[in-house]
Amino acid sequence: MKTHRQSLIEVFARPLVLFVVGLTGLVGALLADGLWDGLGAALVGTAVVAIVWARIRASKA
Repeated sequence: MKTHRQSLIEVFARPLVLFVVGLTGLVGALLADGLWDGLGAALVGTAVVAIVWARIRASKA
């Protein structure tokens, strides 16, 4: 099996994006009302969706 050596950016790019999106959702939902509550829940939920998607993709491989 051939392995591909990944750089730090390749390893941490997706988790960093998920962190920023989730943090934006949390801060937005805490500081504002109305639209930000729903948007914040959706942004925080992106991490859950990404985990489920990765698990489904890994089980097919």
